[in-house]
Amino acid sequence: MAPAADTRIKVGIVGGTGYTGVELLRLLSQHPNVELRAITSRKEDGMPVAEMFPSLRGRVNLKFQVPDSAGLEHCDVVFFATPHGVAMSQAQALLAAGVRIIDLAADFRLQDTAVFERWYKMPHACPDVLRESAYGLVELNRERVAAARVVGNPGCYPTTVLLGLAPLFQGDAPLIDTGHVIADCKSGVSGAGRKAEVATLFSEASDNFKAYGVMGHRHHPEISEQLKLLAGQPVGLTFTPHLVPMVRGMFSTLYMRILPSALDVDFQALYEQRYADEPFVDVMPAGSLPETRTVRASNFLRIAVHRPDGGDQLVVLVVQDNLVKGASGQAVQNMNLMFGLPETTGLGLIAVLP
Repeated sequence: MAPAADTRIKVGIVGGTGYTGVELLRLLSQHPNVELRAITSRKEDGMPVAEMFPSLRGRVNLKFQVPDSAGLEHCDVVFFATPHGVAMSQAQALLAAGVRIIDLAADFRLQDTAVFERWYKMPHACPDVLRESAYGLVELNRERVAAARVVGNPGCYPTTVLLGLAPLFQGDAPLIDTGHVIADCKSGVSGAGRKAEVATLFSEASDNFKAYGVMGHRHHPEISEQLKLLAGQPVGLTFTPHLVPMVRGMFSTLYMRILPSALDVDFQALYEQRYADEPFVDVMPAGSLPETRTVRASNFLRIAVHRPDGGDQLVVLVVQDNLVKGASGQAVQNMNLMFGLPETTGLGLIAVLP
């Protein structure tokens, strides 16, 4: 049952000094059903949030607190905008207090703990909580998210790749060669987080374009696990991320080979039908070329479907803001669903242009 219009969800944020943390604050401070109760930072304990982020002056009056004194157990939901490993260390105590959890890191994304431990170099602290958690890609997992106590918010790259491929795995007949799928993905520098690191310094990242993680990236197993669920079998994925010299934005180009039995399929119509009722997935008209600036600061993901020369190659272009639909906006979308609110609540922001 949906809550009354004046219902206030008491929200806490753990780790509010990074880019996903301040993005959560930007979105939640405008949300009509949210009461921001606590935001934590051990290093900045006692500092007003608006002192660190003047963009929030007059909108967020909280001070940073250490987690032990923040009263997180009195919240309805706690967002973790923290490094990997933090959410799982606090999950059981919060759940025992009746608090729901949305983790923007990887603690509750991968169901295979051995895979998690191999990629994140730490043991999983609460595999029992992991088993009950829901993977928070609403467009693929709506019912589970709505009923969940714990949600693992998807990674930014996986969001573009999974939503860009999902329509191809509906129905019984295969449409593409699942042994050879290529995801050529690019992200703005904010995807690396708010930290001092040589590779993301202005003089290093500006006027430059480079690939990274070619021999292995931690989002690869996340994408592969979800694709296997969608396809009912393992999918052969080549995933190559790149860093582009812009602050926000993500552009994923997906390449597939159409099977001979599916050459007559209208893929434009297939995508339009699959996402017709999705408020944040926009399938653009045939022939469109989406741009990252058309989604900047919004929770929208835009898709364009191409079939060069009408042949057997399918090219799908996907753009999103890596900090919004790729992270904090998607987390708020999950919260809305978990608390019976319309998914669009507080997320109707139009992209910033230019």
